[in-house]
Amino acid sequence: MTPTASLHAGPGIAPYLSVGPRPLDHFRILFVCTGNICRSPIAERLTRRELDTRLSPRVAGRILVESAGTWGHEGAPMEEHAATVLDEYGADSGGFTGRELLDEHVVEADLVLTATLDHRAQVISMGHEAGLRTFTLKEFTRLVRTIDPSTLPDPRRGADVTERARALVRAAAALRGWLLAATPESDELVDPYGAPIGMFRNCGEEIFHAVDPVVTALTGVPARR
Repeated sequence: MTPTASLHAGPGIAPYLSVGPRPLDHFRILFVCTGNICRSPIAERLTRRELDTRLSPRVAGRILVESAGTWGHEGAPMEEHAATVLDEYGADSGGFTGRELLDEHVVEADLVLTATLDHRAQVISMGHEAGLRTFTLKEFTRLVRTIDPSTLPDPRRGADVTERARALVRAAAALRGWLLAATPESDELVDPYGAPIGMFRNCGEEIFHAVDPVVTALTGVPARR
């Protein structure tokens, strides 16, 4: 989808991007961290791996996964330790380039998952009706764990996987004010930038354990053990 500028911008006022209907035949997930070279690339590529492992290529291709950074290193490669962690999980670390978060990324996303509460606030502050579809990754995981899968559209019974994903986002948004985290920090991912490989492995494990139930809830297909 290509965002369109509002026709109501007056003289001297920059046009703003309006949120039109997102295509229903695809569902777009956007991961956001600071530099887009550590946490969000790990989350993006682990999620892509889990989707491709659990779904047929035709169905998996309808869920798009991207990432960006609020201070993104535009065009930069993934941090070397982040790539190593992905390789250890059997996920593809190749061909990645960092991006700075832009309005159109938020406009086009059906679900925005951030590393921290500050990132979440920055995304929401951009507007584009992002509040009901923006969560920290660990917040979203915490919420979807409480949702009864039987209340969601079931692709095994003819429902579309994108229909299920959108229903899940709505259900999580409805629960957010009722199910609070034990502490704000428990909904956040620590930034491993500049740390030894061990901290990156800890971050990767944390992200993997957050992504796993999210992909299960989105698709209705559990991981193969």
